[in-house]
Amino acid sequence: MHSLGEYFDEFTHRDWQTRDPTAVSDTVRIAVVGLGWFTREWALPGIERSGFTEATVAIDIDPDAVATVADEHDLIGLTPEKFRNGVASEAYDAVYVATPNATHLEYAEIAADQGAALLCEKPLEASLDRARRLVTICDDADIPLMVGYRMQTDPAVRRLKELLRGDFIGDVLHIHGTMSQTMLGELGEETGQWRLDPDLSGGCALMDIGIYPLNTTRFILDADPTEVYGHTRSAHDPFEEVDEHATFQLRFPDDVRALCSVSQNAQHASRLEITGTDGQLILDPAFYEREARELTLVRDGVESEIEFDPVHQLEEEFAYFGHHLLTDTNFVPDGEHALADMRVLDAVYESAATGTPIAVE
Repeated sequence: MHSLGEYFDEFTHRDWQTRDPTAVSDTVRIAVVGLGWFTREWALPGIERSGFTEATVAIDIDPDAVATVADEHDLIGLTPEKFRNGVASEAYDAVYVATPNATHLEYAEIAADQGAALLCEKPLEASLDRARRLVTICDDADIPLMVGYRMQTDPAVRRLKELLRGDFIGDVLHIHGTMSQTMLGELGEETGQWRLDPDLSGGCALMDIGIYPLNTTRFILDADPTEVYGHTRSAHDPFEEVDEHATFQLRFPDDVRALCSVSQNAQHASRLEITGTDGQLILDPAFYEREARELTLVRDGVESEIEFDPVHQLEEEFAYFGHHLLTDTNFVPDGEHALADMRVLDAVYESAATGTPIAVE
């Protein structure tokens, strides 16, 4: 077994990036669909900072948002209808979709019709059936599809995964993941927002934030759960049609268990703990884009903070997207990877409804 210091000498910030300086000499031009707070505050700055991408077109159903964002960022502003009709299609190579879950499919169809690469926010769609259709459309059109799992390009998570591969905590036994927020305070007081509409969201706590501990656990273990057992509940009127809180257990190969709890109406927190036979890794805070992550290793009775350079998560995500398009490299978080999450989410809801464990197909 290597020492911790020797191991970290081998780790690089962007371990996915080619070391050939002549391999990338261009940028990917992106049409941005959906101009909500996340796009304005995080995605657009990430696109601008990544080094491999540039935003050229802005699309939204709100004409005022289009006018404002287009003016602020010197972009071409389009309505969805003009986007669908191919206006300014020569101005972009790829489409980034950050709209309510149940609208991802329609914008994927437009990207596919135009032959543009697609970066779609998670979850892939509002239902497993629609997610399957989205992936099929992209496959049939032979366009690259990446799904926006920003945790996968965060150096803290990538270091954590490499530590697991290096057996620094021995055999993984169990994982605890939690993520919570006061959604109606942190994301606005408006109770008519789309996350509370099951037709648009497909669910709330589980779909919106449960996917973070789920996907991050799948990524670091490089494995998929074989069985789930879930529970959801809602206690307040705004959440009467969707899940306010959710808890679910994931069973992975070798009987590794992950217990995840998420809430849209609880104290703001996020944490991921991985416990092994010889130690523990703790990422806290873990999942929110606006928090600097702290990674701790506990082993042999010693607790050590693992240093890494803080990053802008969306900068890293778009850098990965642009770099892999420009170098013709396959994405890890592609459509099939995202469908695995959708199958698990679907099974958790089924388990919550029936009160029984559900095998994941």
